[in-house]
Amino acid sequence: MTLIKDMQVNQNFEGFYLIKSVELKQTRAGKDYLQMVFQDHTGTIGGNLWDAQDHNVQIFTAGKVVHVTGKREMYNNMPQVNQIQLRLPEKGEPSLPLDFREKSPVKESDLREYVTSMVFRIENATWNRIVRSLLKKFDKEFFEFPAAKSNHHAFEGGLAFHETTMLRLAEKICDVYPQLNSSLMFAGILLHDLAKCVEFTGFENTAYTLKGNLIGHIVLIDEEISKAVQELNIDEDSEDVLVLRHVVLSHHGQLDYGSPVRPQILEAEMIHQIDNMDATMMMMSTALTTITPGQQTARIWPLDNRNFYKPSFTK
Repeated sequence: MTLIKDMQVNQNFEGFYLIKSVELKQTRAGKDYLQMVFQDHTGTIGGNLWDAQDHNVQIFTAGKVVHVTGKREMYNNMPQVNQIQLRLPEKGEPSLPLDFREKSPVKESDLREYVTSMVFRIENATWNRIVRSLLKKFDKEFFEFPAAKSNHHAFEGGLAFHETTMLRLAEKICDVYPQLNSSLMFAGILLHDLAKCVEFTGFENTAYTLKGNLIGHIVLIDEEISKAVQELNIDEDSEDVLVLRHVVLSHHGQLDYGSPVRPQILEAEMIHQIDNMDATMMMMSTALTTITPGQQTARIWPLDNRNFYKPSFTK
């Protein structure tokens, strides 16, 4: 079996992979084909099943493991598999989707331990109570859900991994800039994407919920904070509550990017910058793992549709 990360250009391959996503489309000539994304624990790669028949559409659905033979190629600097043939696993062959999903590179137990330690470092009692309440409410989802559907940290445990990476960055930045309130930084980071647990359906065949589509995670987490404040009998008009809501509401930085307000305090701006830094690093790193030194990645739409070059130097 060839792992996705080991596929070489113009190499014929075969193996078992999870269908991460599939969409029925038509060519300009009006012929049906399936646009697919295959996944194993090392990454993802796209490919098309041409001249798709009705039974192909019914059988090869998202979330199923399939045996694939084909050829790994490049199209517009984008790795893809072509000339593919598919079949379902036979008895005794790999068939459990869980074995093929990309997961967080850090164990859940380690993520939990670190998050717990950072909650203890939130010294402001109001912020600490709110964070504890909401982390308890979404405990299972927080450590299972992805941080995004496709762009960054789009894997099982990606949400917790993203937030802990941001916390590690925040620790260092607070050391460099002591004028920052570290408690607000840590509280804001732990909460800023927590409503992804409401916005998404889960880590398996991730899709947007109705609330996710119609409201979005930024407004949803603000609502969750407001509900927690009421349940905990905290004054909703206190400055502590208002600044916490502000750093969460403004973390996308721009009105055009979904935030109803732009950052207006130091901590809000820094959380926005850290969030953007970690998402950008993950998108670039993921794209660069699919190519060899001397090549350029496909264009990454969220990064101004730029592509990135992989140099041959080593650390």
